[in-house]
Amino acid sequence: MKPIRLIKGFLTVGFWTLLSRVLGFAREILLLSLIGPAGGMDAFVAAFRLPNMFRRFFAEGAFNAAFVPMFSKKYEANDGATEFARDAFNGLAFAVLTLTALAMIFMPALVWATAEGFYGDERFDVTVGYGRIVFPYILFMSLAALFSGVLNATGRFAAAAAAPVLLNIFAVTAMTLAYMLGQEVILWLIWTIPIAGIAQLALVWTAASRAGVKIRPGLPRWSPDMSLMLKVALPAALASGVMQVNLVVGQLVASRTEGAVSWLFAADRLYQLPLGVIGIAVGIVLLPDLSRRLKAQDDAGARNAYSRASEFALALTIPSAIALLVIPLPLVSVLFERGEMTPADTQAIAVATAIYGLGLPAFVMQKTLQPLFFARQDTKSPFRYAVWSMVVNAALAFGLHPWIGWMAPAVATTTAAWIMVLQLAIGAGRFGDVARLDARFKSKIWRITVAALAMGGALYALADHFAAALNADGLRYLALLGLVLAGMAVYFGVAHVIGGLNLKELRRAGRS
Repeated sequence: MKPIRLIKGFLTVGFWTLLSRVLGFAREILLLSLIGPAGGMDAFVAAFRLPNMFRRFFAEGAFNAAFVPMFSKKYEANDGATEFARDAFNGLAFAVLTLTALAMIFMPALVWATAEGFYGDERFDVTVGYGRIVFPYILFMSLAALFSGVLNATGRFAAAAAAPVLLNIFAVTAMTLAYMLGQEVILWLIWTIPIAGIAQLALVWTAASRAGVKIRPGLPRWSPDMSLMLKVALPAALASGVMQVNLVVGQLVASRTEGAVSWLFAADRLYQLPLGVIGIAVGIVLLPDLSRRLKAQDDAGARNAYSRASEFALALTIPSAIALLVIPLPLVSVLFERGEMTPADTQAIAVATAIYGLGLPAFVMQKTLQPLFFARQDTKSPFRYAVWSMVVNAALAFGLHPWIGWMAPAVATTTAAWIMVLQLAIGAGRFGDVARLDARFKSKIWRITVAALAMGGALYALADHFAAALNADGLRYLALLGLVLAGMAVYFGVAHVIGGLNLKELRRAGRS
């Protein structure tokens, strides 16, 4: 894949992810304003995290690491790719159906294990009930992840990237209708989630069929390819599981303070916007491209792809991180503070947002470093690194809680992310020149940093200048928009002038 096409892939996935995240903001705004932190929203967050946790454990982590490289190579060589995808589909469906049945039976134990602080108050029983409604979502999303892997491996990124948009469209529509009809908003939202999962699966299944990969359900069949995939996928699944353990540890600590689960969830939404648009988009596009290049022994092309992906990712991540550090309060206040949200809630979410902002570059760099391992079907090394990251996260989350309370999980998550990046970077050194960032990256990264710092200074000054407008009803939305646009203008202008960004290349990628 040429650099322009590679960047176009990033932009395609990034556009749909941005749309999904924007609609996700609308969902969270409705949740916070109509329900408010604590109580019902705490229960919703804990229940919805269960299928998402296992989805990443069984589907996204394992299939991005094992299925995509194997399918890419078979597809490129015209070597039974569809048959391999069919066997993987049937095996995954059987495993997830079994998991779903067990989860429905043992839901109280799952809730206790992931939100022990709820035990003894009404949030516990509510979360158990919500969990049994939303957990089947994992089946639809796990299978959708497989079809998304097929589409990404064949260079068709749009449908797979667009599928998550459906969840937020359905959720926002359901909550709006419930409010207008005087119904209970949270119940409409809960029942909408599995319905949205069916719609997402239907979209990517249809797109894969149109791409020529027609998969029909059947009985699981064991084969040498399935054995190899499982061998590669198991460490990847465990590595993804370790990352989910970090989330659970954070939730366990936060559940001891009423409202803290919701505060961290809202802050997570803010930093997940640039992470999803940039990091996840780059990871999705980079992995199949690296797999093809390494199979063709094109080390120079693989190094160029890795360097351009890192350059593109950090060019957007560093300014995003600085913005989260400099103006978290205006962002949270304007986006979330209304209805049941109080100024105290806003302050808490802003603090967590700034802490997560410190870790944003690390979260994104993981997405560019991990494909170096996964493209070689090395999932054991990232698993070992993830275990150490988990140990650091748990030690800090529980150890700091007596001192800084509910903020401990955010500090722990950010620190663990940087530990993970350090290990990945050191471990990738054994791959030789492929894992060494080229001269162009080294030349541009300091220019990008200078431009981002200039933007941070401008945002700090402008936020103080716009303070009255940012707190005025009716004006605060325009004030925040003006603040964001001014920051973007400063960043892209300075970066272009000092050679940190090539805007012409980005425009060509968007048009090609």
